[in-house]
Amino acid sequence: MENNPVPPSFGEGSPQHTYHQYSLQQSQETAPIVSVKEWMLTMLLMIIPVVNIVLMFIFAFGEGNPSKQNYFKAALIWAAIVLAFYLLIVVLLFGTIFTTTF
Repeated sequence: MENNPVPPSFGEGSPQHTYHQYSLQQSQETAPIVSVKEWMLTMLLMIIPVVNIVLMFIFAFGEGNPSKQNYFKAALIWAAIVLAFYLLIVVLLFGTIFTTTF
């Protein structure tokens, strides 16, 4: 009887082993790290009015680093939430002003 420490179901040709190798290969493929210089340039460009809104859409939906894309997609979602909140406040304030004056 052979003393094999690995059960036969987890041998080289088993589906579990193939899946494990595939998942390890997938996890090793990572996006390049965004350098500090690139973040500094991005932050500098985000200070400029109107340009920042255009760049948020370009960075979020254009080609580029997936981490940067995810960051700007999240930033656009937050901007939409804040804009909706401000619009709600403005509508409520104008509604209150016009109902009390007339």
